[in-house]
Parts: sequence; structure tokens; C-alpha cells
Amino acid sequence: MPGPFRLLPGPAGDLWTYASATTPGSPNAGNVVLCHDLPRATGSAHDVALTYPALADRLARETGWRVVTGCLRGAGDSAGDFSADGWLDDLGVLSEAELPADEPRWLVGFGFGGVLALHLASLDERVKGVACLGTSATLDALSKAPEALLDHCRRAGVISTADYPGSTETWAKELSILHPIEDAALLKGRPLLVVHGSADPFVPLDDARQLAEAATGPSDLRVVVGAGHWLRADPRVIAILVGWLERRR
Repeated sequence: MPGPFRLLPGPAGDLWTYASATTPGSPNAGNVVLCHDLPRATGSAHDVALTYPALADRLARETGWRVVTGCLRGAGDSAGDFSADGWLDDLGVLSEAELPADEPRWLVGFGFGGVLALHLASLDERVKGVACLGTSATLDALSKAPEALLDHCRRAGVISTADYPGSTETWAKELSILHPIEDAALLKGRPLLVVHGSADPFVPLDDARQLAEAATGPSDLRVVVGAGHWLRADPRVIAILVGWLERRR
């Protein structure tokens, strides 16, 4: 994998992480962790490594914050195969390795990454706020169709081991700990940004409304007219995200 990625020993093997050049502790600086979506297109698992570092650098330049991201297991050149528990573990490893342990952080998650961000925030008081972009309010549809989810993951490339998982039922049950609406309520007054494309073909707009309404602290729902599910390259979305982060100083 080219560029300034760093190789970490992760629970499932090599875990590739990336940190922007902004120095932690600089005036007005904060810490942001970017979490990528579950790749959707056939063979797209490797593409995670091509786009999120550029987004991290852009956010760092425009906000002055340190931004870290990485490829969770099965994505990019990170070892292993996708599972909900595995991705939560990897996100924790990434955060602990790239950020000072005693410093607060803000989580920004796209799609399934937003689900993980909400859950991690519900467990970690160091997380001071969450931004969810194109994120589902429930994982019921995935949980009820484990074979279809497994096939999707194989086609996308985040699962490449032939005999993985040993039990599809056990693998799918890991999703049962993820409850985005409940986790939004568990933010306990911390701010939540919800961004959604009005033309998202995968996640209904009502999911965004449900997440925003569940928040117990300041919530900001932004609907981007005409945008689909792939939000990270939309300049309107980046402007919304940068503005939200700057107001968190």
C-alpha cells in the first residue's frame, strides 16, 4: 500500500492506519477519527485506501485538527475478514495507537462506519461528539439476511478466506450489539451531526431523521439535495462537516 500509511499489529494481523500531519496539542487542535463504510461495489474493498487518507488530509488542512483513519480488517491491505466485532476492535486499536490516551476525540463515520462510531461513543466518554453520514438507524435488514450479507462481503472483497466464517449464524449475531438509535440516545448530551443524501438508494432518509431525533444532546440534521450514498467526495458534505467541527472548538 503506497503513501504514509503505518502498519500496526491488529487482532487479526496487519492493520493499516493513516494520520494527517497536524501535530496533536497545537493551538485549537482537536482529534478526529474517520471510519469508512462497508464497501458496496464488487471488488471495492481495496478502494478504501485510495480515498479516506485524502479526506483526512483535507479535513486537517481546513480545520487544523489531527485526523486519523485506517483500513479495518479485510479493507485495503489490512489482514483478516470482516465481522462487526472485528471492525469494532480495529477501530479501537486505531484510535488508541494514533491518538494520545488522555485527549478527547470526535468520531466521523460513513455508512456502517457511522454505526460503529455511535457504538464506540456510547462506551467511551473521551468521545465528545459524533458525525454520521449516510448511516442506517437499524441493522435489522442485515441481521435477517445473513447469507445475503455474507455474499455481499465476499463480492466486495472484505471477506476473502474461503472457509470464513465457520458459522454464518454466529458471525451475523455480532450485529446484534449494534443499535444506532439506542447508541445515539446514549451520547448523553454530546453533539450529533447527521448528514444524508436525499437520493440515497441504500439508506432511507427517514433513518437520518430517526437518528437525529434519538439524540439527547444537540443534534444537527443536514439533508443534501440530490446526493446519493457516496458522500465523502461531495463538496457540500465536506463544507458541512468542516463547519460542524470548527464549531466544536
